[in-house]
Amino acid sequence: MPFDTVNRRTVVAGIAAGAVLAPLVGAQAAAKPLDFLVIGDWGRDGAAHQRDVAVQMGKASAARSSRFVLAVGDNFYDDGVDSITDPQWKSSFEDVYTDPALNIPWQVALGNHDYRGNPQAQIDYAATSSRWRMPSRYFKVSGADMGMPAMDMFVIDTSPLVHKYRDNVQSVIAQNVAKQDVRAQLGWLDKALGESQAAWKIVAGHHTVRSGGSSHGDTPELVEMIKPILERHHVQAYIAGHDHDMQHIVDNGVDYILSGAGSEVRPVATVRGTQFCLSRSGFAAISLDRDAMALEFRDFAGATVYQRVITRERRVAA
Repeated sequence: MPFDTVNRRTVVAGIAAGAVLAPLVGAQAAAKPLDFLVIGDWGRDGAAHQRDVAVQMGKASAARSSRFVLAVGDNFYDDGVDSITDPQWKSSFEDVYTDPALNIPWQVALGNHDYRGNPQAQIDYAATSSRWRMPSRYFKVSGADMGMPAMDMFVIDTSPLVHKYRDNVQSVIAQNVAKQDVRAQLGWLDKALGESQAAWKIVAGHHTVRSGGSSHGDTPELVEMIKPILERHHVQAYIAGHDHDMQHIVDNGVDYILSGAGSEVRPVATVRGTQFCLSRSGFAAISLDRDAMALEFRDFAGATVYQRVITRERRVAA
C-alpha cells in the first residue's frame, strides 16, 4: 500500500460504526468517560510532521478534556537520550507539545530506539517533570486513580523480549536489554492481570503483536510470549507503535491498536483481521466508559480518518 493511501473499505466501515460514537458517548456523559490520546514513534526535533501532529493533539485534548497521553515508545530518535539534561528533552518534547491541553500526565513506554541511549534517564526525568510519567520500565496505570475504576492499564517494556537486540553484545542496546529480567516481567504481567478486577484490561507497549507494517509486521517473540497472556486474561486491547502508521486489527478477541505515526511514516498493508490501516502521520484518541471504547484516528491535519466503537464483550476469532 503506498504512502497516504487509505484502505477505503475499512474507513467506510469505521465511519459507519462511528455514526454511533456521539450518541454512545453522549448517553454516558454523566459517567464521565475516560479520554486519552495515544502517540508513538515521535521524537524528531519537531520534524516529519511531529510538530503538526502535536498541534492537532492539543486541539483534540482541549475539545475532549483528555486526562492523559499514552506514549508508546521510540520517544527520541535515533539514539534515545543520554541524561535528564539531554537537549532532546526540549527539542523533541517540551518545545513541541506546548499546548496547555497537553500539560497532563504522559504515561510513557520505552521503545527500541530509547534503548540505544540511557533508558534510566527517561525514568529519572519523571522526578523533574510535571507531566512525564515512567515510574519504572513496566508499570500499572490504575483507572481508579483517574476516576475510572472500570479500567486498568499495564505498560510493558518490550525491547528486552526481542531476541535480535541481544545479538551484538558490543552494542549499547544489547548491553541495556541484557540487564533486564524477561521472566520477571512476564510473571508480573500475568499476575497483575489476574489480580485486576477492572472491567477493561488494556496492555500497552512499544513493539507490535499483530501488524501489517512493511518495516516490522508481527513481532514473533510477542506473539509467542505476550499474545497468550492477553488472551488468557481476556484483555480487550493491546496498544503499540513500532510500525510507523495507524492500524486497528482484531485477532481472537483482542483489539490491536497501533499508533506509531507520531512523526515519520512508512508503508502498511492489510493482514488477517485488519479493520483499518493508513500510512499517514497522526495519533489516536480514545474515550472509554464501562461498556464501550470509542476509538478515533486523526491525521496531522486534524482530519478524522477512522472511528470505531469497541464493546467490552469478548469477540470470537475473525
